[in-house]
Amino acid sequence: MTMTAPARPVPAEHFAQAFTAVVDSVGRAIKGKREVVEAALVCLLAEGHLLVEDVPGVGKTSIARALAASLGVPSGRIQFTPDLLPSDVTGVSIYDQATGVFEFRPGPVFSSIVVADEINRASPKTQAALLEVMEERHVTVDGVAHDVPRPFMVLATQNPVEMDGTYPLPEAQLDRFTMRISVGYPGHAAEMEVLRAHREGRTAVGASALTSPSAVGEMIEAARRVHVGDPLYDYIVRLIAGTRALPGVRLGASPRAGIALLRVAQARAAAAGRDYATPQDVKALAESVLAHRVLLTAEAQVGGRTSREAVRAVLASTPVPDGS
Repeated sequence: MTMTAPARPVPAEHFAQAFTAVVDSVGRAIKGKREVVEAALVCLLAEGHLLVEDVPGVGKTSIARALAASLGVPSGRIQFTPDLLPSDVTGVSIYDQATGVFEFRPGPVFSSIVVADEINRASPKTQAALLEVMEERHVTVDGVAHDVPRPFMVLATQNPVEMDGTYPLPEAQLDRFTMRISVGYPGHAAEMEVLRAHREGRTAVGASALTSPSAVGEMIEAARRVHVGDPLYDYIVRLIAGTRALPGVRLGASPRAGIALLRVAQARAAAAGRDYATPQDVKALAESVLAHRVLLTAEAQVGGRTSREAVRAVLASTPVPDGS
């Protein structure tokens, strides 16, 4: 698919066509999960990171592999285990006897889409190895910064039902994930197609590249240029403030959450072929962006409340800007 040169803007209709083509390509490998694929692609084009919580075997890693194949970007996978070291993630400097200097050997984090599988099984020290690269998009080893490629997204998975031997992600790391979603089980027809595809040897890696890293970079820049009016800025700030003032909430969303909500709303608008964002773009993604950042008090948790319910309450009580 031909994209425009970096110096020229990507027209809204071209952005929407490219977005749909990639989603369709991934959908041919991952059956019945179009909304999940769209959310993952929106997150990547917003230059964010994605946390996927779900039971094993529902296609979390396959989605990442198919997305990378369709975008024509490199992907990497890190299996997090209790004995994984930070250098196993970021890379290490090795002394080269021939040259007499230390040479940096990049770790698996130097890919465009990095699957951090079962991230909560590694120690907090190893989990923290991702903090710098998720925020700054470079890794510092022996005082030298090494940039990761663009686009860059960490897609981390964790199993919410098997907690033995795991280390819950701290609030500081959760806040660096732009969105948190679940894949869920496929419907009956989709699961039948999964069985057929397995029998015929059709897998996620069969997706063909429709674009390139440079073209994806142009789409990211196009999403950043989507117009956002002052009423929408105000709406986002009121939503963020609402999570902090809600009864039963111990910790509300941070300013970083507001930036994340803005970026994904812009990417969603561009995917719809618009050069402006609306409150509906914000509302559609607010739960995925904010819920994992909202911590409830012990009393609220004992009472059966969830952070997702808290976000829905804020959405319901916050007036939508006029004319939207």
